[in-house]
Amino acid sequence: MNVIHEQYENKGAFVAQEDGKNAGEMTYSKAGDKMIIIDHTEVDPAFGGKGVGKKMVLAAVDFAREHHIKILPLCPFAKAAFDKDESIQDVL
Repeated sequence: MNVIHEQYENKGAFVAQEDGKNAGEMTYSKAGDKMIIIDHTEVDPAFGGKGVGKKMVLAAVDFAREHHIKILPLCPFAKAAFDKDESIQDVL
């Protein structure tokens, strides 16, 4: 499974793909130059239980670390992922 990062002017998405199909999407908005706000995570039910959401969160964390920015997880799924995993909380 690959996670592709798409960026637009003030928004972006991490899209999980497997075998040419979209397995899930996590969207965000930019809050200035130093923060992104994760606002929605959705996983195709056909890919449930495969850790798709977690893979997208980890892709966002990698992006944040690489670009020295912070993440505000407003999406309930993303917030729960950050609450459960202390190893990724450095980008909060």
